[in-house]
Amino acid sequence: MSQKLLAALLMLTLVGCGNKAQQSMPEVVADTVEIVSETDRLNEWFETKYEEEVMMSPISLTFLGRKERYNEIDDMSEAAEDRQLEWKRNTVEELKSSFDYDALSDDAKLSYDLWVYQYEDDLADMEFRRNGYIFNQMQGIHTFLPTLMLSFHKVESLSDLEAFNSRLSAMGRAMNQLLARAKLHAEGGVRPPRFAYEIVMKQAADIISGAPFDDSEQASSLWTGATGHVASLQAAGEIDEAKAEALLAAAKTALLEEVKPAYEALISFMEADIKNTTEIAQGASYLANGEAYYARQLASITTTAITPSEVHELGLSEVARLRAEMETLKEKAGFEGTLQEYFAYIRDNKDSEEHYYPNTDEGRQGYIDDATAAIENIKSELPNYFGILPKADVVVKRVEPFREQDGAPQHYYPSTPDGSRPGIYYAHLSDMATMPKNELEVIAYHEGLPGHHMQIAIALELTGIPTFRTRAGFTAYSEGWGLYSEKLAKEMPSTFVTINSDFGRLGSEIWRAIRLVVDSGMHSKQWTEQQAIDYFSANSPAPLETIRTEVQRYLVWPGQATAYKIGMIKMQELRKISEDALGEKFDIRDFHDQILGGGALPLSMLEAKINRWIESVKAQA
Repeated sequence: MSQKLLAALLMLTLVGCGNKAQQSMPEVVADTVEIVSETDRLNEWFETKYEEEVMMSPISLTFLGRKERYNEIDDMSEAAEDRQLEWKRNTVEELKSSFDYDALSDDAKLSYDLWVYQYEDDLADMEFRRNGYIFNQMQGIHTFLPTLMLSFHKVESLSDLEAFNSRLSAMGRAMNQLLARAKLHAEGGVRPPRFAYEIVMKQAADIISGAPFDDSEQASSLWTGATGHVASLQAAGEIDEAKAEALLAAAKTALLEEVKPAYEALISFMEADIKNTTEIAQGASYLANGEAYYARQLASITTTAITPSEVHELGLSEVARLRAEMETLKEKAGFEGTLQEYFAYIRDNKDSEEHYYPNTDEGRQGYIDDATAAIENIKSELPNYFGILPKADVVVKRVEPFREQDGAPQHYYPSTPDGSRPGIYYAHLSDMATMPKNELEVIAYHEGLPGHHMQIAIALELTGIPTFRTRAGFTAYSEGWGLYSEKLAKEMPSTFVTINSDFGRLGSEIWRAIRLVVDSGMHSKQWTEQQAIDYFSANSPAPLETIRTEVQRYLVWPGQATAYKIGMIKMQELRKISEDALGEKFDIRDFHDQILGGGALPLSMLEAKINRWIESVKAQA
């Protein structure tokens, strides 16, 4: 499995053919038949190639709700990446030699271009594949694998449980493969910051804490999962007591002989290697070839040609604009101090029921209940803004204990294409002082509806386009939509009705604008971690622990945080262009269906798609 695919997991409208007016009717029919024929042939080819590609990744199959290769975990080696890239290169050569591009429909051309784009993007990444951090606190395999086993590997039969045990064994192999890669990166001077080592070691230790890993009375999460599955099958009469004992013994053996040694090896490596990390965290520009690596990260993540300096200036401009809007709300709230003092008032009122939930189980459940209510409230408005609606539901859950972090960002895991498994909006609730009430609504809209769940579930459920497009992932598109949806929710009735919640909405948007400044600052302008924290806290009311966690996220994931604002701005621009071009013929539902109805796209391809739609609406008029 490639690192890009792993990161993507850790997150349709067919355009009609135009005909020349001067053609005679028989010629029009002939051309149309030719286009349909070549397009149909290409779409069949895409289905074959997609199936070949998805079968290379057992984890991807599981995320799709499929049970092929259910007893396996992906090959995580560099050699496997090389094989996958060579396969993709061969498909691109076959694509170019086998199909007449000019004989395709516009939408088929989009699919063709996207297939080639994905290969070229992966190829460009290969030069820098040893610049990334294999193990870090944000998207490391060490926490991803337990999440896969406990949240996505469903056990409904004896064979599923046997596959579960086999996958437990395979966890050790996958971890060891990635540890070998981490050591290669370290030999080249590429190590995550010291704080990442410290967090990863703690996360790894937590995963192998509890029975059967030690003499603790409390069971580990993985053992709890195994025993729960066995008990469920036994209660359902699927297995007898002897088989249950044999299955538990096999699970224990896998945990003690495969999982535990692999996690211990990771911890031992980091304990020995941490002395080689710098005391003060450094950005990508300090790495060998770091400036080129950061530029490549921006190109891949934003799907644009934007430079680090342009990112920085855009961020400064957006922060200034949003501060002015926050000043207006602060005055509306009747607060007489400065904006900075208003930030401190919100940030420091930890005991205020108006601003924070109590740091208790009741407070945590209150957060989940209120986030669920916010999502439920918006559901009734969706048909007024979208023609295509998701089949799958979305639920709010607390992050599992083994990967929960104080102040870490909320995130979304996708539903299945058939809607049988809901999307999951995960919240870190270990420290409620990092979860201010004024941010609850905006985060629920971003992660749930009309945000990530809306976009990803619709993509997964689409029919009428090649399947690979329904599975494509581009951060600037998906996170741009998430941020765009926060502003869209503001247009809907009964949202952000209090000054507090509306201030939280602005706080969320300025947060993403700040990211442009601090991400480019640390990775291009050699800002220190503290400089980034100071700039962030001067322009956001977010709790300091949350700010520190965020800045550390940017340090281990260069460029990723810039995608949100860049994607949002592009979608807002496309909406304004559409409104101006179409006037009274502009329909917000049709516009959103065009954005979401073709799967995730690079921003340049999305813009071209919207421009074609505008012209088609004009032509119909």
